[in-house]
Amino acid sequence: MYIETQFSVFMINKPGVLAQLLEKFAKAKTNIIALTMMDSVEHGVLRVVGKNADGIRKVLSQLNTQFNETEVLCVTLSNSSGALADVTAKLAKAHINITYAYCTAGATGGRTTGILKVADVKKAIKTLKSPVKKTTRSKTVKRAPVARKK
Repeated sequence: MYIETQFSVFMINKPGVLAQLLEKFAKAKTNIIALTMMDSVEHGVLRVVGKNADGIRKVLSQLNTQFNETEVLCVTLSNSSGALADVTAKLAKAHINITYAYCTAGATGGRTTGILKVADVKKAIKTLKSPVKKTTRSKTVKRAPVARKK
């Protein structure tokens, strides 16, 4: 689990724009950890997380592309049912809001990486690092039957 810089890139919604941008990242030897794309009628928003934030920033600046940066929480997950659900449940229990999330495939060891935009990254890390508290079951109390009146 670690904090990474995510870039939200505002792009014209036309064929080839994404391919051009990804080609520039490849030429700059910038490895992409995760990305997601959202579109609207007028433009698309690419959210991208990479190993080299300075390299991504440099490519976007050279292309004169509008973007902003934000910190996101990257969580390595097992590639199994419920892995992301467990993380989100733990954050919910700690009252940490998740603005959005997306996942990758093909992380180290066949695992996946969850990218979470949370309200408080440091609190989220502390919450996820803390051990899961097991609830103790209360003992069943047996009551004697009430005497019936005749």
